[in-house]
Amino acid sequence: MAQLLLQELPALLGTQEGLYGQISDIAHDLPDHYDWIGLGRLGGSHDEFMAVFFDTHRLEPLEFDHEWLSDTPKVVGSRSWGNNVVRMVTWVRFADRLTGKQFVAVNTHFDHESANARLRGAEVVRDRLQAQTLPVVLTGDFNDVPGSPAHTTLTAGLADTWLTGPRTTPAYGTFHGFGPLVPDGPRIDWILTRGATVEAAAINTFQRNGQFPTDHLPVQASISF
Repeated sequence: MAQLLLQELPALLGTQEGLYGQISDIAHDLPDHYDWIGLGRLGGSHDEFMAVFFDTHRLEPLEFDHEWLSDTPKVVGSRSWGNNVVRMVTWVRFADRLTGKQFVAVNTHFDHESANARLRGAEVVRDRLQAQTLPVVLTGDFNDVPGSPAHTTLTAGLADTWLTGPRTTPAYGTFHGFGPLVPDGPRIDWILTRGATVEAAAINTFQRNGQFPTDHLPVQASISF
């Protein structure tokens, strides 16, 4: 993981499923000019984070918040739609130090069991972003594929970078579970944008001696506002 991070040095990184110790490891592995914003989905450092890492030389956070994918999004640890696992979203409004422009980064992880929870979660994120006039970057493990109700709901107002931008890598299923890669397999991890031009899109197959840094392939996009 450290080798991957130092090779790529992303300006913005959305993570899913990280426990506090793992998030701390990533913070340690990145250079000192990186910072992160996140909260455990059960509050404090408890359970998994939807942490957003960023290069402070490039991006300045102006405000942030955490919401839960439920009928009571401000209630920590809440769930409503048949999902057994608590799901949440972290968002940050950034200023780009290089261009002076602002945008909103949103990072989430949809439910792996309930299609209804994925759809309702997508509706919550969609409604939240409809009230937002700034450009948007939405990253996440959506546990669903293009053409699904969740994807259709979100792409009514956002562009899927893999579908709109020039691709610099082959297509693979983004979840591999540390097993063999699946060419043209299910793409359940997406980067969606609004108000941005996609310069390139990629699915990163980095590994070392057969060992992958994570059980999903990192999805990447180079964008401009």
